[in-house]
Amino acid sequence: MVKYSKVPLSVRLKRAALAADSWIDASLYNAGSGLGEIWLRISAQMDRLAVTGVRRVMVEIVSEGATLSVAGGMLLLALAQPAFQETNDDWLKKPDFAVTFLDRYGNEIGRRGILHDDSLELDEFPDVLIKAVLSTEDRRFYQHFGIDIIGTFRALTANARADGVVQGGSSITQQLAKNLFLTNERSLQRKINEAFLSLWLESRLTKNEILKLYLDRAYMGGGTFGAAAAAEFYFGKSVRDITLPEAAMLAGLFKAPSKYAPHVNLPAARSRASDVLGTMVANGFISDGLAEIARRNPATPVDRVRDSSPDYYLDWAFDEIRVMAQDGALKGERVLVVKTPHDASVQHLAENALEEGLRQEGKRWGVKQGAITVLDPDGAARAMVGGRDYGESQFNRATGSLRQPGSSFKPFVYAAAMMDGLVTPESMIVDGPTCIGNWCPNNYGRSYAGRVSLTTALQKSINTTPVRLTLMMGKGNARKGLARVIEMSHKMGITTELRNTAPLPIGAEGVRVLDMAAGFAVFSNGGMRGKPYAAMEISNGHGEILWRYQRDTAKPEQVLTADVAGGMNRMMTQVVEAGTGRRARIDGVPVAGKTGTTNAYRDAWFVGYSGNLVASVWLGNDNYHPTNRMTGGTLPAQIWQAFMEPAHRGLTIRPLPGVTPASPAIAANATADNGDELSANINLSRQSYDLLQGMSVLFDEASRTPLDITVQMHQQDRDQQIIQQAIIDDPAMGIEHRSELLRVAARKLLGPLQPPMRP
Repeated sequence: MVKYSKVPLSVRLKRAALAADSWIDASLYNAGSGLGEIWLRISAQMDRLAVTGVRRVMVEIVSEGATLSVAGGMLLLALAQPAFQETNDDWLKKPDFAVTFLDRYGNEIGRRGILHDDSLELDEFPDVLIKAVLSTEDRRFYQHFGIDIIGTFRALTANARADGVVQGGSSITQQLAKNLFLTNERSLQRKINEAFLSLWLESRLTKNEILKLYLDRAYMGGGTFGAAAAAEFYFGKSVRDITLPEAAMLAGLFKAPSKYAPHVNLPAARSRASDVLGTMVANGFISDGLAEIARRNPATPVDRVRDSSPDYYLDWAFDEIRVMAQDGALKGERVLVVKTPHDASVQHLAENALEEGLRQEGKRWGVKQGAITVLDPDGAARAMVGGRDYGESQFNRATGSLRQPGSSFKPFVYAAAMMDGLVTPESMIVDGPTCIGNWCPNNYGRSYAGRVSLTTALQKSINTTPVRLTLMMGKGNARKGLARVIEMSHKMGITTELRNTAPLPIGAEGVRVLDMAAGFAVFSNGGMRGKPYAAMEISNGHGEILWRYQRDTAKPEQVLTADVAGGMNRMMTQVVEAGTGRRARIDGVPVAGKTGTTNAYRDAWFVGYSGNLVASVWLGNDNYHPTNRMTGGTLPAQIWQAFMEPAHRGLTIRPLPGVTPASPAIAANATADNGDELSANINLSRQSYDLLQGMSVLFDEASRTPLDITVQMHQQDRDQQIIQQAIIDDPAMGIEHRSELLRVAARKLLGPLQPPMRP
């Protein structure tokens, strides 16, 4: 019998390890062999697909194109991410925040608040209106995915042939994306955001929901938003009841509401409606016969005086009110009445001056756009013009655009140096080569004046002086000096980021038109900060006062000492009297200011002020195209003077702090055009002046109309009481002049009263 000895554990473990190793090696070998055979088979199949010559080049091009397309798509998606932050969960909900705005005299000037009119479903809109809108705005709306590739290509082709923009390629979805989330700024970034947001809207909403939102949200001119509001405004009827000619006229407003608004330009509106009818025929929505009948019986709007709603001002004021509401200052109220410092007369003057200036001189200077802001010295916003036409572009250039201020920024540098005690207006400073690092500025004439006073340097807008002052503030350290300039600029009213870069002292950083006016208001206000504000008083819908500026705001900060503010005022009056701003002079009114021009003449500014008003004017092009060598002392100063001169009529002219007036009493001429009853030494407020002018015209007309004398006397007694009360309540009216003004008012009112001759 054979005996087997027991195998030790260590030996058994070694044998097990060898067996496992053999199994792994064999498995890997077999797997490698199998994969090799598979690879050989795949290679054999791929060899059959191999191409050479021209076909290989085409394949390579397609492959590279696909790679670049994927990379480009990822880049575009990254650029579009900021826009998607606007698409929060409540973007489509109806807010109940609505504001009625009043001017400084209590007259309603407009309303704001995004309100959806959900009283009408899409199927309640007349069929002719929907067909008219689709024909003229997006005839393939129900076929595309949010972006009309065919329409875009057609528009590009038409625009290329015409060497200009004659046809739009944006779909209704793209237009809605812009209206909901974006601005009208023309930039590649906005178009990218618009495209992605269009796809997002198409994924979230049905086509009918998109079309309904578009009809409710589009600006239709006359301060109206949406087709339903436009039908009421233009035709005095519900949108359900509009006819084919009226539908065509409404559809024509989507392209350019201000240009084709029937209460502004009826012939242009009817011509545009005729074009819409033509597109409806071409798309098979109506017959030639119906179109011809509609052309022969065009729509006629209700008789409505053209409204001049200060839309840019209202948009800005509404944003300010929303911020106040978010901060809890309005006690959670959502329906508000806001009394603003807005002055309709100044607004009208500023709008007309900008439009007339650009219409008459814009082509010569190669400039198409502009913006204006007018403030009281304490920051009360009297007027704001954010562009030439709110209907064509709701982008507010006065608050939303960042443009280089050029030399108009220099007063901030001068003020900082004077506050540090380094210079005074009489200080002598050398105009010569001055550098910050490797950057050395040149003067406008590429020459140097040598040793000049600080006043002369500002008057002649010498570029080396603010750079030299910056180095002095930093004691040779440019970054410290620049930091001081940034600090002072922000204290005075500049709210945008200013980078610590060498060209900053001569205005190379972007600023807002509103901020420039606010900064210069400090000089007019004796060194006190003049932060812009849009609300004097806010009440709820029941009349309860929620907030009052004089009661609920902190005392303004003293940014500059009275001596520094006075010194700056004396220097800047010389800019207007004998320097680069001579075109801004106003006879009888002490005025100070500064011109500004940027590199390549892309921006031109004039920012000026009196003791009563502060105004900033910017001119340029939205696409940053250079102008025809336009400087701030040319058209901007002319436009500034064109509205500021009449804006001072009827005001008690206040002296500039630190500036000795030329005579004991400087007053603007407040004489009426039709008589000289108002003596030169009577100063009226804007309210009394406008009221008397209007009543004078009213009763001149009444005297030529055969009215019943009893009715006429009754009306004049009532109006005389209104004028008397207005004069008594006028805080700008001196006591010694009230009796004289009442006597003049009575003569104006009672003078024309003669019993009419009976036939």
